[in-house]
Amino acid sequence: MSRPSASLRTTVVWEALQGALDQRAKASGRDELRVLDTGGGTGNFAVPVARLGHRVTVVDPSPNALFALERRAAEAGVAEQVHGVQGDVGGLFDVVERQGYDVVFFHGVLEHVDDPAAGLHNAVEALRPEGGTLSLLAAGLGGAVLGRALAGRFTEARAALGSPDGRWGESDPMPRRFTPEGLAELVSGSGLEIVSLHGVSVFSDLVPGALVDTEPEGLGALARLESAAAERSDLRAVAARLHLLAETGREVPPASGA
Repeated sequence: MSRPSASLRTTVVWEALQGALDQRAKASGRDELRVLDTGGGTGNFAVPVARLGHRVTVVDPSPNALFALERRAAEAGVAEQVHGVQGDVGGLFDVVERQGYDVVFFHGVLEHVDDPAAGLHNAVEALRPEGGTLSLLAAGLGGAVLGRALAGRFTEARAALGSPDGRWGESDPMPRRFTPEGLAELVSGSGLEIVSLHGVSVFSDLVPGALVDTEPEGLGALARLESAAAERSDLRAVAARLHLLAETGREVPPASGA
């Protein structure tokens, strides 16, 4: 069954990112920000951010993704603004500098790292201590439970509810999922002050593409519905993804075992 496009599912994230970048630029007094995109792949966010006039460093373990990033940036006319390096969040400071970035994207990474707290700590350490913004996008538990239940996989839905990692079984491709409360607690523990927490894909991962295609202006209407639902706490609990914005505040505590 086809679903609405991935670009629709990231509309809420992009709207929030644009606002966060504008606010960080005003706070820093610099029109050109230094942005670090961890796990940024082929540049879904990096290239649009570069087109806003910022410099973006993308760290990704896949050389194929970085090659596609280079080509995409060139086609968009921002090759000078985008720099890709091979690496991962575990060895982040082998390839980028500490405390050197105004904004760090940590999208689709936290659910895959072996130690979420340590991975998040590295992302935070990359921010300028005098003022930086973290954009974190992670898989949500509620959306997975609802999706399994609506597919008739009731046992799997219940398993996800009871799993400490939010997984519905051994064949679940997602290593870890988060509740809004769990994600907020993890980020607060890293020393950041949370600015906002949005639900992403509250409906888009559940609505058949055929319904969107047959309704006049269906895609736009669904995008507007997602934007309206994003900030509602009663709906973000069942979102497929959670998007959190946070800023450097109090002193960042050391990672466990560091």
